[in-house]
Amino acid sequence: MKNQVGKVAVVGAGVMGAQIAAHLANAQYSVCLLDIAPTGLAPEERSKGLTLSHPQVRNRIVTKGLESARRSKPPAFFLPECAQLIRLGNLEDDLSWLAEVDWIIEAVSENFEIKVNLLRQIDKVRKGGTIVSSNTSGIPIKRLSAGLSQDFRSHWLGTHFFNPPRYMKLLEIIPTDETLPLVVETIAEIGDQRLGKGIVFAKDTPNFIANRIGTFGLQFGIQVMLEDGYSIDEVDEFTGPLTGRPKSATFRTLDIVGIDTFVHVTKNIYQNAPADEHRELFRVPEFIEQMVQRKWLGDKTGQGFYKKVGKDILTLDLSTMEYGPRKKGKYTSLEMAKTIEDVGERLKTIIKETDRAGSFIWKTLSEVLIYSANRIPEISDDIINIDNGMKWGFNWELGPFETWDALGAETVALRIEREGRAIPELVRKVLATSEKAFYFRRRGTLTYFDLKATEYKEVPRPSGILFLSSLKDQGKVIKKNSGASLIDLGDGVACVEFHSKMNSIGGDTLQMIQEGLKLTQESFEGLVIGNQGQNFSVGANLMLILLEAQDQNWEEIDAMIRSFQKTNMSIKYAEKPVVVAPFGMCLGGGCEVSLHASDRQAAAETYMGLVELGVGLIPAGGGTKEMLLRSQLWARRDPEEDLFPHLRRAFETIALGKVSGSALDAGSLGFLRDSDGISMNRDRLIQDAKEKVLTLVRQNYRKPLPPSNIVALGSKGLASLKLGIHLMYRAGYISEYDSFLATKLAYILCGGDCNTPQLVSEQDILDLERDAFLSLCGQRKTLERIQHMLQKGKPLRN
Repeated sequence: MKNQVGKVAVVGAGVMGAQIAAHLANAQYSVCLLDIAPTGLAPEERSKGLTLSHPQVRNRIVTKGLESARRSKPPAFFLPECAQLIRLGNLEDDLSWLAEVDWIIEAVSENFEIKVNLLRQIDKVRKGGTIVSSNTSGIPIKRLSAGLSQDFRSHWLGTHFFNPPRYMKLLEIIPTDETLPLVVETIAEIGDQRLGKGIVFAKDTPNFIANRIGTFGLQFGIQVMLEDGYSIDEVDEFTGPLTGRPKSATFRTLDIVGIDTFVHVTKNIYQNAPADEHRELFRVPEFIEQMVQRKWLGDKTGQGFYKKVGKDILTLDLSTMEYGPRKKGKYTSLEMAKTIEDVGERLKTIIKETDRAGSFIWKTLSEVLIYSANRIPEISDDIINIDNGMKWGFNWELGPFETWDALGAETVALRIEREGRAIPELVRKVLATSEKAFYFRRRGTLTYFDLKATEYKEVPRPSGILFLSSLKDQGKVIKKNSGASLIDLGDGVACVEFHSKMNSIGGDTLQMIQEGLKLTQESFEGLVIGNQGQNFSVGANLMLILLEAQDQNWEEIDAMIRSFQKTNMSIKYAEKPVVVAPFGMCLGGGCEVSLHASDRQAAAETYMGLVELGVGLIPAGGGTKEMLLRSQLWARRDPEEDLFPHLRRAFETIALGKVSGSALDAGSLGFLRDSDGISMNRDRLIQDAKEKVLTLVRQNYRKPLPPSNIVALGSKGLASLKLGIHLMYRAGYISEYDSFLATKLAYILCGGDCNTPQLVSEQDILDLERDAFLSLCGQRKTLERIQHMLQKGKPLRN
């Protein structure tokens, strides 16, 4: 039986500790957050006449930590109200609280003596069976627990979160040889299902997995930069999204992480990994030591490798240690790769070239591939944990061994050998197989090469996760077109999967939804609409709308809107349950599809909104109608039964293009309902949505009846909304064209041309949506906004 965890304590309210506590609160845990009591009064405390015994003073440090988490960007909390689940205390007065919790997370500064002294205190007060873990980024876990009680050591392990804890998927779990297996299982399950993390099991070696390989890659890149005369701007251009790395690339990443943190992590490897073949590489470069001395630590001090001056971002010139304008170069290899969608093919193209970019990328990438292969079995027994660690902890698009395969393991090995470098033993064993790859699919099942067994084994999948790619490999695709597929999820549930570019919604997507609904009615119990791309959907295909509008094909646009409205109404009134599974960006048309579902199963990180006014349009797939219906529901729950405040709330949500910061926030905006589910781990979303369909089936789902009591407030409501619009315009918050668009929206929400409040139908509102959309497609400023969005990726205020 796994340990039951109801309450959690976090000790240490620094950046990581406070944000770990915040994410535990996001997961609805009751959390105690503790830190030391101050030893002296702050000037403002002294001026107020406070003493060291005053509660406000005693908890000053922990309070400051929580306030920092509240103000953090991006937000640490799903909703500000989540912070109410955190109880603040200090280690002198409130240490006894630790006897009340089931899991204690140590997150104090990366100092061995400080951690050991704290753990001794914890061991004295914790109740037997309480799990204790450390968030250390690299200090040996077993060494920290030496001399503590047997019960402590058997419930002790490392839990290394990555910064920021809410957003970074990776959670490294580091057990010792004394940790009970049930303790490891409990924390892995909580990390996966409650905290939404990707779990990587690491050995208790210096810096574990992700920081060991990531730090090597950073240090080797710096070495090549210094030896071959590259600039910071060049390196960041070479190590960004074009090569499958995050936008922050190399030096922007270091500024975000903190250069002092990077120094600490690097020194930890140098001191604790004496047998590492590249140990000398982990000496901190002199120019970085200078930056630390000058307090040029990155974002936390306002300057590091980059510095913002006014609106300009300046780059550090290492030859002068002064900041100057950023410089962007032109490189044949990168230009050739820009049009290639697949990251593996892009890398192949780049490393074939011998220009400055191609040479740098081959030299650094190949060395990382060699280093990673040499770390097995030192830091992990398998390639899967290493690949996942780098993808989830450093936001690499491909892990090291996936990169070997993408480039062709044999091709890479031959080139390395020609250059006089040694081929790792693991690579030699892989090349001795007939597959000559680290991974390959066998009858639809993904397998990996296991060094210990020297054979291929099935890649383990956690229970409760459905991968659409695996179902496709197993021949479960029923129908497919360029924009979407219909897939059999099993147990009588089908799934419409979007797979157009950015999962934008066009005619092919709508066609597949209609076919999915038809087939579900004939042969399935219910339908899921979802996918496993980067985002659920960014909305309708704006390029198609722009082209038709420029050609004045009004009948074609009218047909497109009618088709979208018909599809969404078919979703809403389907005989069998339809569950939409939004995640990531769910904007515009994507949001409209979601609003019409029987139920929604949303990922915790869902950014949902009706943003059409930003491109000069109106939500016309039924989104405006659905927000009007929600306002009516809110009013019926209001003891005052006054519709207008709730109508204004719906109007402002659409007019201001409000986008939720989380699934919980989507609920507060009205996009999600109380009956909708939230999946903390996006990987579980499709399976959870399938289970929601089956639950609705077991509950004898009946389609909703069309509402017969939609109240349109008419001219009185419209006048009130128009007054608010005018005041916003006069105050300079919106442009004249924004005012024009908002008035169009208000006209729809108030039922159109009616003088007094009256009852209207859903079709009445859909017709108003469609008329407004068509009229706006003929407006020059709307077309300018659409063009700007397509070119720049952000709204134009004209």
